[in-house]
Amino acid sequence: MEAQKPNATQPINKKAAAKKKNNAPGIKNAAWVIVICAIIAVCLFIFWFGADQHFDDDGHPQNLWGTIYKGGFIVPVLQTLFLTVIVLAVERYIALSAAKGKGNIAKFVANVKLCLEKGDLAGARALCAKQKGSVAAVVDSALVRYEEMDRNTVLSKEQKIATLQKQVEEATALEMPTLQQNLPIIATMTTLGTLVGLLGTVMGMIKSFQALSQSGAPDSTELSTGISEALINTAFGIATGAFAVIFYNYYTNKIDNLTYAIDEIGFSIVQTFAATH
Repeated sequence: MEAQKPNATQPINKKAAAKKKNNAPGIKNAAWVIVICAIIAVCLFIFWFGADQHFDDDGHPQNLWGTIYKGGFIVPVLQTLFLTVIVLAVERYIALSAAKGKGNIAKFVANVKLCLEKGDLAGARALCAKQKGSVAAVVDSALVRYEEMDRNTVLSKEQKIATLQKQVEEATALEMPTLQQNLPIIATMTTLGTLVGLLGTVMGMIKSFQALSQSGAPDSTELSTGISEALINTAFGIATGAFAVIFYNYYTNKIDNLTYAIDEIGFSIVQTFAATH
Protein backbone atom coordinates (compact mmCIF):
# COMPACT_ATOMS: atom_id res chain seq x y z
CA MET A 1 0.00 0.00 0.00
CA GLU A 2 1.28 3.47 -0.86
CA ALA A 3 2.34 5.47 2.15
CA GLN A 4 -0.09 8.27 2.97
CA LYS A 5 1.32 11.74 2.61
CA PRO A 6 1.48 13.78 5.77
CA ASN A 7 -0.92 16.63 6.45
CA ALA A 8 1.85 19.08 5.58
CA THR A 9 0.88 18.88 1.93
CA GLN A 10 -2.78 19.67 2.59
CA PRO A 11 -4.08 23.23 2.08
CA ILE A 12 -4.62 25.49 5.01
CA ASN A 13 -7.94 25.12 6.76
CA LYS A 14 -9.59 28.46 6.04
CA LYS A 15 -12.00 28.23 8.99
CA ALA A 16 -9.17 27.51 11.38
CA ALA A 17 -7.16 30.34 9.90
CA ALA A 18 -10.09 32.72 10.31
CA LYS A 19 -10.16 31.98 14.03
CA LYS A 20 -6.58 33.12 14.46
CA LYS A 21 -5.87 36.50 15.91
CA ASN A 22 -6.03 39.20 13.27
CA ASN A 23 -2.59 40.73 12.73
CA ALA A 24 -4.03 43.82 11.04
CA PRO A 25 -7.09 44.88 13.07
CA GLY A 26 -9.46 47.36 11.57
CA ILE A 27 -13.06 48.33 10.83
CA LYS A 28 -14.78 45.41 9.13
CA ASN A 29 -17.91 47.22 7.96
CA ALA A 30 -17.15 50.67 6.57
CA ALA A 31 -20.85 51.29 5.87
CA TRP A 32 -21.31 52.21 9.53
CA VAL A 33 -18.47 54.72 9.22
CA ILE A 34 -20.21 56.41 6.30
CA VAL A 35 -23.56 56.50 8.15
CA ILE A 36 -22.03 57.98 11.31
CA CYS A 37 -20.05 60.54 9.30
CA ALA A 38 -23.26 61.50 7.46
CA ILE A 39 -25.09 62.08 10.76
CA ILE A 40 -22.21 64.22 12.06
CA ALA A 41 -22.07 66.20 8.80
CA VAL A 42 -25.82 66.93 8.81
CA CYS A 43 -25.73 67.99 12.47
CA LEU A 44 -22.80 70.31 11.82
CA PHE A 45 -24.54 71.79 8.78
CA ILE A 46 -27.83 72.47 10.57
CA PHE A 47 -26.81 73.34 14.11
CA TRP A 48 -23.41 75.01 13.62
CA PHE A 49 -22.99 76.32 10.08
CA GLY A 50 -26.66 77.34 9.96
CA ALA A 51 -26.75 78.91 13.44
CA ASP A 52 -28.25 82.43 13.61
CA GLN A 53 -25.07 83.86 15.11
CA HIS A 54 -23.30 83.42 11.78
CA PHE A 55 -25.76 85.65 9.87
CA ASP A 56 -27.00 89.21 10.05
CA ASP A 57 -30.65 90.21 10.15
CA ASP A 58 -30.88 90.08 6.35
CA GLY A 59 -29.54 86.54 6.21
CA HIS A 60 -26.08 87.44 4.91
CA PRO A 61 -23.19 85.36 6.30
CA GLN A 62 -20.97 87.19 8.77
CA ASN A 63 -18.09 84.69 8.85
CA LEU A 64 -16.68 81.57 7.20
CA TRP A 65 -19.19 79.25 8.88
CA GLY A 66 -22.11 81.16 7.45
CA THR A 67 -20.46 81.21 4.03
CA ILE A 68 -20.09 77.42 4.16
CA TYR A 69 -23.79 77.11 5.01
CA LYS A 70 -24.58 79.04 1.84
CA GLY A 71 -23.00 76.19 -0.10
CA GLY A 72 -26.36 74.43 0.01
CA PHE A 73 -27.40 70.83 0.61
CA ILE A 74 -24.34 69.50 -1.27
CA VAL A 75 -22.14 70.66 1.64
CA PRO A 76 -23.17 67.91 4.11
CA VAL A 77 -22.71 65.34 1.34
CA LEU A 78 -19.17 66.55 0.72
CA GLN A 79 -18.51 66.73 4.46
CA THR A 80 -19.63 63.12 4.76
CA LEU A 81 -17.15 62.08 2.09
CA PHE A 82 -14.37 64.16 3.66
CA LEU A 83 -14.97 62.81 7.18
CA THR A 84 -15.12 59.26 5.83
CA VAL A 85 -11.71 59.70 4.19
CA ILE A 86 -10.21 61.05 7.42
CA VAL A 87 -11.69 58.30 9.63
CA LEU A 88 -10.66 55.48 7.29
CA ALA A 89 -7.19 57.00 6.90
CA VAL A 90 -6.72 56.94 10.68
CA GLU A 91 -8.13 53.39 10.79
CA ARG A 92 -5.68 52.21 8.10
CA TYR A 93 -2.77 53.85 9.91
CA ILE A 94 -3.57 51.93 13.09
CA ALA A 95 -4.17 48.66 11.20
CA LEU A 96 -0.99 48.85 9.11
CA SER A 97 1.08 49.86 12.13
CA ALA A 98 -0.14 46.70 13.86
CA ALA A 99 0.55 44.65 10.73
CA LYS A 100 4.11 45.97 10.54
CA GLY A 101 4.84 44.80 14.04
CA LYS A 102 6.89 46.26 16.86
CA GLY A 103 10.28 46.67 15.25
CA ASN A 104 11.83 47.91 12.02
CA ILE A 105 10.84 45.68 9.11
CA ALA A 106 14.15 45.96 7.27
CA LYS A 107 16.09 45.02 10.41
CA PHE A 108 13.70 42.13 11.08
CA VAL A 109 14.18 40.79 7.56
CA ALA A 110 17.97 41.03 7.87
CA ASN A 111 17.99 39.26 11.26
CA VAL A 112 15.76 36.42 10.04
CA LYS A 113 17.95 35.90 6.98
CA LEU A 114 21.01 35.79 9.25
CA CYS A 115 19.37 33.13 11.41
CA LEU A 116 18.50 31.13 8.30
CA GLU A 117 22.12 31.26 7.14
CA LYS A 118 23.17 29.86 10.52
CA GLY A 119 20.43 27.23 10.47
CA ASP A 120 18.95 28.69 13.65
CA LEU A 121 15.23 28.15 13.06
CA ALA A 122 14.43 28.54 16.75
CA GLY A 123 16.12 31.95 16.75
CA ALA A 124 14.19 32.99 13.63
CA ARG A 125 10.89 31.97 15.24
CA ALA A 126 11.85 33.87 18.39
CA LEU A 127 12.36 36.97 16.24
CA CYS A 128 8.86 36.45 14.75
CA ALA A 129 7.33 36.15 18.22
CA LYS A 130 9.04 39.39 19.23
CA GLN A 131 8.21 41.28 16.04
CA LYS A 132 4.52 40.26 15.75
CA GLY A 133 2.39 41.59 12.91
CA SER A 134 1.46 40.21 9.49
CA VAL A 135 5.01 39.82 8.14
CA ALA A 136 6.12 37.90 11.23
CA ALA A 137 2.97 35.73 11.07
CA VAL A 138 3.70 34.70 7.47
CA VAL A 139 7.36 34.01 8.24
CA ASP A 140 6.54 32.01 11.34
CA SER A 141 4.04 29.82 9.46
CA ALA A 142 6.68 29.20 6.78
CA LEU A 143 9.26 28.28 9.42
CA VAL A 144 6.84 25.83 11.02
CA ARG A 145 6.35 24.19 7.65
CA TYR A 146 10.13 24.27 7.13
CA GLU A 147 10.60 22.20 10.30
CA GLU A 148 7.88 19.78 9.20
CA MET A 149 9.52 19.30 5.80
CA ASP A 150 12.88 18.87 7.49
CA ARG A 151 11.51 15.88 9.43
CA ASN A 152 9.52 14.50 6.50
CA THR A 153 10.92 11.30 4.97
CA VAL A 154 8.13 10.63 2.47
CA LEU A 155 8.20 13.57 0.06
CA SER A 156 10.94 14.24 -2.42
CA LYS A 157 13.08 17.38 -2.23
CA GLU A 158 11.14 19.01 -5.08
CA GLN A 159 7.83 18.28 -3.34
CA LYS A 160 9.12 19.72 -0.09
CA ILE A 161 10.26 22.92 -1.82
CA ALA A 162 6.90 23.21 -3.59
CA THR A 163 5.14 22.75 -0.23
CA LEU A 164 7.19 25.53 1.34
CA GLN A 165 6.44 27.87 -1.55
CA LYS A 166 2.74 27.07 -1.31
CA GLN A 167 2.79 27.72 2.43
CA VAL A 168 4.26 31.19 1.94
CA GLU A 169 1.75 31.99 -0.80
CA GLU A 170 -1.25 30.81 1.24
CA ALA A 171 -0.12 32.60 4.39
CA THR A 172 0.38 35.80 2.38
CA ALA A 173 -3.04 35.41 0.74
CA LEU A 174 -4.66 35.16 4.17
CA GLU A 175 -3.00 38.37 5.37
CA MET A 176 -3.37 40.58 2.27
CA PRO A 177 -7.17 41.15 2.46
CA THR A 178 -6.84 42.61 5.97
CA LEU A 179 -4.03 44.90 4.81
CA GLN A 180 -6.01 46.24 1.84
CA GLN A 181 -9.31 46.48 3.71
CA ASN A 182 -11.19 49.81 3.22
CA LEU A 183 -8.57 51.11 0.74
CA PRO A 184 -10.99 50.68 -2.20
CA ILE A 185 -13.41 53.04 -0.42
CA ILE A 186 -10.68 55.67 -0.06
CA ALA A 187 -9.81 55.18 -3.73
CA THR A 188 -13.47 55.72 -4.66
CA MET A 189 -13.52 58.99 -2.72
CA THR A 190 -10.74 60.39 -4.92
CA THR A 191 -13.18 60.55 -7.83
CA LEU A 192 -16.49 60.79 -6.00
CA GLY A 193 -15.42 63.81 -3.91
CA THR A 194 -14.30 65.71 -7.00
CA LEU A 195 -17.46 64.86 -8.95
CA VAL A 196 -19.84 65.82 -6.12
CA GLY A 197 -17.88 69.06 -5.64
CA LEU A 198 -18.22 69.74 -9.37
CA LEU A 199 -21.95 69.11 -9.13
CA GLY A 200 -22.23 71.67 -6.32
CA THR A 201 -20.15 74.13 -8.35
CA VAL A 202 -22.42 73.80 -11.37
CA MET A 203 -25.54 74.25 -9.22
CA GLY A 204 -24.03 77.37 -7.65
CA MET A 205 -23.18 78.84 -11.05
CA ILE A 206 -26.71 78.15 -12.25
CA LYS A 207 -28.05 80.22 -9.34
CA SER A 208 -25.57 82.97 -10.14
CA PHE A 209 -26.67 83.17 -13.80
CA GLN A 210 -30.30 83.12 -12.75
CA ALA A 211 -29.63 86.15 -10.57
CA LEU A 212 -27.88 87.93 -13.46
CA SER A 213 -30.76 87.16 -15.81
CA GLN A 214 -33.26 89.03 -13.65
CA SER A 215 -34.89 91.92 -15.45
CA GLY A 216 -33.54 95.23 -14.27
CA ALA A 217 -30.84 95.23 -11.60
CA PRO A 218 -29.44 91.76 -10.74
CA ASP A 219 -30.35 90.31 -7.36
CA SER A 220 -27.08 90.76 -5.45
CA THR A 221 -28.16 88.41 -2.66
CA GLU A 222 -28.96 85.57 -5.04
CA LEU A 223 -25.78 86.29 -6.98
CA SER A 224 -23.59 86.11 -3.88
CA THR A 225 -25.39 82.97 -2.69
CA GLY A 226 -24.76 81.24 -6.01
CA ILE A 227 -21.10 82.23 -6.03
CA SER A 228 -20.69 81.06 -2.41
CA GLU A 229 -22.29 77.70 -3.22
CA ALA A 230 -20.03 77.25 -6.22
CA LEU A 231 -16.80 78.13 -4.42
CA ILE A 232 -17.53 76.27 -1.17
CA ASN A 233 -18.45 73.08 -2.98
CA THR A 234 -15.39 73.38 -5.19
CA ALA A 235 -13.17 73.73 -2.13
CA PHE A 236 -14.70 70.74 -0.31
CA GLY A 237 -14.58 68.59 -3.44
CA ILE A 238 -10.91 69.37 -4.13
CA ALA A 239 -9.97 68.84 -0.48
CA THR A 240 -11.76 65.48 -0.35
CA GLY A 241 -10.16 64.26 -3.57
CA ALA A 242 -6.71 65.51 -2.61
CA PHE A 243 -6.72 63.90 0.84
CA ALA A 244 -8.07 60.64 -0.59
CA VAL A 245 -5.32 60.47 -3.23
CA ILE A 246 -2.58 61.24 -0.69
CA PHE A 247 -3.78 58.66 1.84
CA TYR A 248 -4.44 55.99 -0.78
CA ASN A 249 -0.99 56.29 -2.34
CA TYR A 250 0.70 56.46 1.07
CA TYR A 251 -0.96 53.30 2.39
CA THR A 252 -0.56 51.45 -0.90
CA ASN A 253 3.16 52.13 -0.67
CA LYS A 254 3.24 50.83 2.92
CA ILE A 255 1.44 47.64 1.87
CA ASP A 256 3.89 47.19 -1.00
CA ASN A 257 6.79 47.46 1.44
CA LEU A 258 5.24 44.79 3.67
CA THR A 259 4.63 42.58 0.65
CA TYR A 260 8.22 43.00 -0.54
CA ALA A 261 9.48 42.02 2.92
CA ILE A 262 7.30 38.89 2.89
CA ASP A 263 8.48 37.96 -0.60
CA GLU A 264 12.12 38.49 0.33
CA ILE A 265 12.01 36.32 3.44
CA GLY A 266 9.85 33.69 1.74
CA PHE A 267 12.38 33.41 -1.06
CA SER A 268 15.22 33.15 1.47
CA ILE A 269 13.43 30.37 3.36
CA VAL A 270 12.85 28.34 0.19
CA GLN A 271 16.41 28.89 -1.09
CA THR A 272 17.90 28.00 2.29
CA PHE A 273 15.93 24.76 2.35
CA ALA A 274 16.97 23.93 -1.22
CA ALA A 275 20.63 24.58 -0.44
CA THR A 276 20.75 22.55 2.77
CA HIS A 277 18.76 19.48 1.72
